[in-house]
Amino acid sequence: MFELLGVPPQALMGQLLLGLINGAFYALLSLGLAIIFGLMNVINFTHGAQYMMGAFVAWMLLQYAGIPYWGALVLSPVIVGATGIVIERLLISRLYHLDHLYGLLLTFGLALIVEGLFRQQYGSSGLPYTNPIPGGQNLGFMFLPWYRGWVVAFSLAVCLVTWFTIERTKLGAYLRAATERPELVQAFGINVPRMITLTYGIGVGLAALAGVLAAPIYTVNPTMGSNLIIVVFAVVVIGGMGSIAGSIVTGFGLGVIEGLTKVFWPEASATVIFVIMAIVLMVRPQGLFGTPR
Repeated sequence: MFELLGVPPQALMGQLLLGLINGAFYALLSLGLAIIFGLMNVINFTHGAQYMMGAFVAWMLLQYAGIPYWGALVLSPVIVGATGIVIERLLISRLYHLDHLYGLLLTFGLALIVEGLFRQQYGSSGLPYTNPIPGGQNLGFMFLPWYRGWVVAFSLAVCLVTWFTIERTKLGAYLRAATERPELVQAFGINVPRMITLTYGIGVGLAALAGVLAAPIYTVNPTMGSNLIIVVFAVVVIGGMGSIAGSIVTGFGLGVIEGLTKVFWPEASATVIFVIMAIVLMVRPQGLFGTPR
């Protein structure tokens, strides 16, 4: 079996798979952020905490209600998305006419509160979650765990369906119009505030869905969101703030780049995404897929 720059193919393909898995989480999380920012103009710093809540709700459904992973895959995004709707109605809706900074400070404070509550209740050590698809397949050049392959395929499917819904359907057209010309959409009898609220709930639900997918791979712990959210914001900036397609492409692409960097230059793997972000902002400030405002 060939080697590339002295790296065995097993190590190369293993890191490529790990990069695809991280890219799947980056894509789902940045997609939720892009929906919320692009359609609501809100920088949602609570996103990492809502990702963590998705994993915890899945764990609690299994521990206290006996509902397995497949049920949690549906229920957890709905439950966490409902909490997002409450937050939007009670708090965020009051800030739409103010500067972005107010929304950023509010959601950052909410993230700290949510993380602190879960840390107080469950501690900082991770809680295990059973792998719903054990086993895998030896492909000769690498071993492919079934669950990790499922995460990549399912995440890609969810991202594509979300993109198609927003960019190619009448519902998506209503959503985009409601953010640009709300008074015109309201004149057609559409409840714009309710549509905006549901948009926030959907974005939060995507974060929770990523948390459910992550639970069997990583331990469920209160800091899992805060460890990831800064990278996800970098992904959103690189793709273009509010760009749906940009979030998907850059999420998966940067995950792969990060994984390959761990093979060829491990010391740079923690910073490569931020270096790329700096270069992109110097060359194209609106991001790779963004449009100038």
